[in-house]
Amino acid sequence: MTKELLIKVTAKDCKWDYYKGSGAGGQKKNKTSSAVRCKHKPSGAVGQCEEHRSQKQNKQLAFRRMAESKEFQNWIRLTVAKITGAEAEARSYAEHEMNSDRIKIEVKKDGKWVSEEDNEVS
Repeated sequence: MTKELLIKVTAKDCKWDYYKGSGAGGQKKNKTSSAVRCKHKPSGAVGQCEEHRSQKQNKQLAFRRMAESKEFQNWIRLTVAKITGAEAEARSYAEHEMNSDRIKIEVKKDGKWVSEEDNEVS
C-alpha cells in the first residue's frame, strides 16, 4: 500500500507577523522583532512564539504550534474528508439515521414525558 500526499501546508500558506517580545529580557529583547505569530488563513489556526532570541527558531516553533492546534487539526480532518469523499458518506449516514421512522419525539405534558403520538391521540 502506497501513501498518497493529500494536503501540503507550507509557510507560504500562512500570514506571518513579527513583533517585539514582551516580558523580561533586557535591551536586546526591546530592540529586536524576534517574536513571531503564524496564522493559517484557511483554518484560522494561530501559533506564536517569543521564547528564543532567534527569529528563525521562533518562526519554526510558531509554525509547529499552529500545526498542532485544535483548529488546524479540525481543518485537516474536514479537508481530508472532502478529498476522499468521506464527507458524502457521512452525510448519507446522518440522513439515514435522522429518518423519521427512526426518531421518537417526546413532549412534556402534565409534568411527564409522553410520546408525541400519544399526545396527539388525547
